[in-house]
Amino acid sequence: MGQILRLLASLGVLVALLLAGPLWMLATERVEGSGHWASADRKPAGLAPGIEEGARAVVQVYAARTWGWRGAFGVHTWIATRRADAEVYRLHHVLSWRRPAMVSQTTATPDRTWYGNAPVLLADYRGDAAAALIDEIEVAIAAYPAPSQYRAWPGPNSNSFTAWVLREVDGFEAVLPVTAVGKDYLFGGVLAQAPGGRGLTASLGGVLGLTLGCGEGLEVNLLGLSLGIDVQRPALKLPGIGRLGVAPIISGLEMQD
Repeated sequence: MGQILRLLASLGVLVALLLAGPLWMLATERVEGSGHWASADRKPAGLAPGIEEGARAVVQVYAARTWGWRGAFGVHTWIATRRADAEVYRLHHVLSWRRPAMVSQTTATPDRTWYGNAPVLLADYRGDAAAALIDEIEVAIAAYPAPSQYRAWPGPNSNSFTAWVLREVDGFEAVLPVTAVGKDYLFGGVLAQAPGGRGLTASLGGVLGLTLGCGEGLEVNLLGLSLGIDVQRPALKLPGIGRLGVAPIISGLEMQD
């Protein structure tokens, strides 16, 4: 009986530690959730090149805190592509309120604020590097195994989708934030390439796992929430709070022509 009580106590401490970050985000009001989502800011963030900036192909990956209390736990991620000479982007992501959940739509502003939460750029491929990726990205999107499913925890969700595409397309890399809950959901597998490339993710249903990669550093997934450390670009990664330290590299920038 004593061992069971100690085990339960240990699990309680673990859960409390995992929830400390999200609870702090809520307590300090660092997530957007006031008012109604329909009236939240959706202005472009100025991260996507306009057509007037040139006719080169573009591939970008974005992340932004989700609306309301869920934003204390994680981010929403999406992929934007634009072929050379095209006047609009294709925006690819998975939404909780749509069926099928996977959506690919045209837009002139793929970098719009996500319902009050400004996006950050995770990957930025342009020119020949982007043009070489777009066809393969579209093939991977068409093969996504859960286009009609959305489950906030532990997946599949928007982050599971983005991670799937990154893993499927050779040369397409982005280090997804530690707050991208669902990125470790592997659709029935237990081992896969890390989204940032040059690394591996081992995961049991997105609930328990480990990622080791050049871009990600070391990340441990416990109950769907992740924490870790990046030695290459020194930083701590905490559930809810995210990255504390040196900013990560934006993938693709070194390949721009």
